[in-house]
Amino acid sequence: MDISKVIQDLRDELNQHNYNYYVLDHPTISDFEFDQKLKQLQELEAQHPEYFDENSPTQRVGGAITKNFNTVVHDYRMYSLDNSYSKEDLIDWEHRIQKVLGNVPLQYTCELKYDGASISITYENGKLKRAVTRGDGFQGDDVTTNIKTIKSIPLQLKGNFPERFDIRGEIILPFEGFEKMNQELIEIGETPYSNPRNTASGSLKLQDSAEVAKRPLECLLYFIVGNNLNIKTQFEGLEAARKWGFKVPKEAKLAHSLEDVFEYINYWDTHRHKLPYETDGVVVKVNDFNLQEELGYTAKSPRWAIAYKFKAEQVSTKLNSISYQVGRTGSITPVANLEPVQLAGTIVKRASLHNADQIEKLDIRIGDTVFVEKGGEIIPKIIAVDLTKRTADAVPTAYISHCPECNTALVRIEGEANHYCPNFYGCPPQIIGRIQHFISRKAMDIEGLGGETVALLYNNGLVKNYADLYELTVDQILPLERMAQKSAENLVNGVQKSKEVPFERVLYAIGIRYVGETVAKKLAKHYKTIDALKNATLMDLVLVDEIGEKIAQSVLEFFSNPDNVNTMERLRHFGLQLELVEKHNPNATNILAGKTFVVSGVFEKFSRDDLKKAIEDNGGKVGSSISAKTDFVVAGDNMGPAKLEKANQLKIPIISETDFLEMIST
Repeated sequence: MDISKVIQDLRDELNQHNYNYYVLDHPTISDFEFDQKLKQLQELEAQHPEYFDENSPTQRVGGAITKNFNTVVHDYRMYSLDNSYSKEDLIDWEHRIQKVLGNVPLQYTCELKYDGASISITYENGKLKRAVTRGDGFQGDDVTTNIKTIKSIPLQLKGNFPERFDIRGEIILPFEGFEKMNQELIEIGETPYSNPRNTASGSLKLQDSAEVAKRPLECLLYFIVGNNLNIKTQFEGLEAARKWGFKVPKEAKLAHSLEDVFEYINYWDTHRHKLPYETDGVVVKVNDFNLQEELGYTAKSPRWAIAYKFKAEQVSTKLNSISYQVGRTGSITPVANLEPVQLAGTIVKRASLHNADQIEKLDIRIGDTVFVEKGGEIIPKIIAVDLTKRTADAVPTAYISHCPECNTALVRIEGEANHYCPNFYGCPPQIIGRIQHFISRKAMDIEGLGGETVALLYNNGLVKNYADLYELTVDQILPLERMAQKSAENLVNGVQKSKEVPFERVLYAIGIRYVGETVAKKLAKHYKTIDALKNATLMDLVLVDEIGEKIAQSVLEFFSNPDNVNTMERLRHFGLQLELVEKHNPNATNILAGKTFVVSGVFEKFSRDDLKKAIEDNGGKVGSSISAKTDFVVAGDNMGPAKLEKANQLKIPIISETDFLEMIST
């Protein structure tokens, strides 16, 4: 008897039964029979460890312990979606698309937007290789061990699949399973979970995968990314993924017009309440992958997709008081303290009041009964006052005139909605906020150091700005509340490791107002060193691509302050990366220096990303749209007609990829 064949046949059979039960919802054997076969496989694998396979059905039961989840860079960035809240927003979105593409026929794939935890799963040769959380879109946590316990996720694919690809989806917890979990907690006197989404998300970071295996999680897949996929449209991709063994929601629909999209939205706005899991809207995607490539991305979102959010749930409750928070830039945010109320699966006690204008516009008063909704189903906000329940002694709200933390008189810049505390370098919440921003994941990402610990360090006089972090010792930290030897060591080690963080992220971390991630990257790429940026003039800065006067003034103000300059020198002394480290490319040239290219269409010799990289490697610049500043358009098959028309109008040379190759080889 060929024992390896017996083991493999059992694995194949159990994988098929898993697929029948958890994906097709059509079991063909009883649970008892399945358990008996699984037990038989476990015994055979124990007797013959030489045939171990990490993707065997027996590995789904979990048991591996993960103390630290490794950070992994996504092969393909996970973008977020722009949101829309009205059909007018969708019409405007289509107009923006047509402006880029011209009047080409458009089809859309409509999918329900599931409220869960985003995941990216990599498959190689049909086997599950890795699963990574969304994180910040550029990198996330490796949760492969936990993901393998979810039975609707195939460990081995079926049919004709690409050699390597990533598939994106949402880890969700169906209502039925969520209610069962909560009932079990109630019966043993424990606090029930607040909502399915947070419970699903938290499950991915449990250290014991056996505990994850006990939870009735599911994974709904919706997008494939990779090279040489041999798939032309989003809808075709969904059908292919379904054939390979993935659980792809059947509710997706191909729409031939925006009217079809509206019809889909209207139907599911009513019928979504009958679904077995949470959904908060509809995702609309341009169906054709070539057109998606043509449309490209903004700094945060694909231009070819948009989320339509269903109208938020509303409740009424009493406004007990208003408090005021001070942000790291000194911006004052009024916060409503509410009588606790259940809203969209969570208990809401506080809501944003935005600014003084909003308070005045709604005439919000202490003691009012107010209507609250979750803006985009996430952040609670007050949208109206129930004037029929207002008491005769209710007093109009007077906005504060002085900082609630340092008592400095507030200022309001003309044209801005918010009040600010100008005591930038002496107001405690601003100082703490800047240090918290500095250590955050998208900035220095300092392991072992969180927001509460920053406040603890500041309040105990150990840090006054973020440069002080690099002088902390274990002996200084140990006496602090909740600090043991190991956590103190982890903090100090995390601070030291952050010295490896690249310049563009350091530039974002130091907290120059209006300099977010994208702007920091542009400034780092242009100036290459902190000294060059520090010495830039207003005119120099404004001439940098996409840097306006507002950002330029903010950069100048930052470096005009001697305290900031001193802090930069301290960071340099501690060994932080204050210069851009550019990867050396032996084939790089400056042959395209001073030339701007726009890439459009589908190419044979390059992927679009490779073509853009080749332009930059040879000193050229890649533009996102055609303008008078464009020198060449590199055109492939299916070039967007709008770009073709614009290029002809502006008399911009249109070259092929062959022409481009000749250009860089001369």
